[in-house]
Amino acid sequence: MKKLEQLYEGKAKKVFATDHANTVIIEYKDDATAFNGLKKGTISGKGVVNNKMSNHLFKLLEEKGIPTHYIEQLSDRETAVKRVEILPLEVIIRNRAAGSFSKRMGVAEGTPLHCVILEYSYKDDELGDPFINSYYVRALQLASDQEMEKVKEYAFRINEILSAYFLNLGVELIDFKLEFGRFQGEIVLADEISPDTCRLWDVKTGKKLDKDRFRQDLGQVEEAYQEMVKRLLG
Repeated sequence: MKKLEQLYEGKAKKVFATDHANTVIIEYKDDATAFNGLKKGTISGKGVVNNKMSNHLFKLLEEKGIPTHYIEQLSDRETAVKRVEILPLEVIIRNRAAGSFSKRMGVAEGTPLHCVILEYSYKDDELGDPFINSYYVRALQLASDQEMEKVKEYAFRINEILSAYFLNLGVELIDFKLEFGRFQGEIVLADEISPDTCRLWDVKTGKKLDKDRFRQDLGQVEEAYQEMVKRLLG
């Protein structure tokens, strides 16, 4: 597979065309941003951790029947994936109160929730990724009703799989963000699953092992990322 021109560069990844029409290469960066890009920095080795961790979890989910964009890891930072058309949605699952939910609802961080929450944001940095619901999705024709049913089904199933998997590693999955795309008429999981996109707390100590260490200036950011990949891959 031949790596061709760069198609896109986001906050955490670059995307390159290949000589296969339906395949692109994603390259993970060490750049870190928070609060819609207002805070910027670098987390040394983050790209390697996020690449390896995402691929490991995508393979796990594929085995459990969740279709993903994953094809093959090419190097520590690069992975070949299906060339999907990303839905302009951030799909968020919340198991405990934290982050923007705690601020928005005035609920103390870490408070258990009576049920799992599924929410959507419109993917647009200039607008601040505003909170939307399924009626917005339908009105703006961001995805069909059938596609959103698949997104909902997959999101809850992914939460079940990952919550149990992380708990076995001594980590609680507090909340996380997913992105989905269309590939050959089907909805597939895309983007990444990493300490950038998940809140991960040590079960015994409550220590945060995710990007909140960067957001909140807690220190030991690189160590937290390395701790997560170590727990996953040994």
